[in-house]
Amino acid sequence: MSSSAAIAGRAGPPPGPTGPPVSVRTPLAERTLWLGLTIVRMGPALILVLLVLVMAAIAPFFLTERNIQNVLTQTSVIALLAMGQLLVIVVRGIDASVGSVVGLSTVTGALMFGTSLHAAPIVIATMLLTGVVIGLINGCVFVYGRLPNSLINTLAMLYIAQGIAQALTHGDALQGMPSAVNDLGGGFLGVVPEAALLVAGMAILATVFCRSTRWGRWIFAVGGNIEAARRVGIPVNKVLVSVFVISGVFAGLAGVITAGQTNAGYGLAGSTSMLDAIAAVFIGGASFMGGRGSIGGALIGAFIIGCLRNGLDLLNVYPTWQLVAVGGVMLLAVELDVVRGYLENRFRVAQASRAVRS
Repeated sequence: MSSSAAIAGRAGPPPGPTGPPVSVRTPLAERTLWLGLTIVRMGPALILVLLVLVMAAIAPFFLTERNIQNVLTQTSVIALLAMGQLLVIVVRGIDASVGSVVGLSTVTGALMFGTSLHAAPIVIATMLLTGVVIGLINGCVFVYGRLPNSLINTLAMLYIAQGIAQALTHGDALQGMPSAVNDLGGGFLGVVPEAALLVAGMAILATVFCRSTRWGRWIFAVGGNIEAARRVGIPVNKVLVSVFVISGVFAGLAGVITAGQTNAGYGLAGSTSMLDAIAAVFIGGASFMGGRGSIGGALIGAFIIGCLRNGLDLLNVYPTWQLVAVGGVMLLAVELDVVRGYLENRFRVAQASRAVRS
């Protein structure tokens, strides 16, 4: 097997130690480290479970069917953006433009609906194409413009996309969307919101892409060590551009949901969602250093934010204090990532020391 094939086969979220060797001679300290590491890795999921239990205890309507539907619907936009943002963060970047892409895609969809080509598939394709085009521009400017960090050009694109959306609408909302778009945003299949089903379907596709395709594994390889990936023949530039395109596609999908929820195109529709998406990715366990993260973790992070905000709304907590709560949870999640790295290092040292002694 060539070195390129080898790294392609190994790339992906670092598996880390799966547990201490089954042996009565395994030191107690090593087993304790493994247990602590397992708990820390489950940190985001444990935070979500604890949050749900606390909110169920103090907010009487939190676990009602209607409120659960509200949480699923309200969280769908953040979840879609977080899944796209995850792959950018894995390669050590940030896509600051996704909120404006949501707004611009609702506007382009509304404009298309106002023409003779107003069929739902064409409107949805227009919104997705908006995300693809902006993602492609973001990726090409970052890679081929040799910028030191993607935050610079995507922040510029945030203003550009928002300005274009405002210019196209003169600052007003453009009313009207196809019924299929409205159903995706606010409809139900049985008792389950269609937006939640879309999120679930995209999460499955994204997970398969990351774990089972060579390109998905290459993304994690580039995030883990870009120079090593380049040396073994991975097309680093194309991989970097692709993650911004994928982020744009997810932002376009978030625009479809947003347009369906409001039955309108509005340039400022996604202006507050970018920070929530980034927070969700880090709360879900992604690393600032790249190369680590999972679709499931991003979804957990999105639902932590969604449940927290919904529960605080039920408790009549002011929105300003909700921001404080989200920031506190993010700090906790980041600190858990630091602790995880420390425990992984200690565990590897302990295993190496035992191997030498034996």
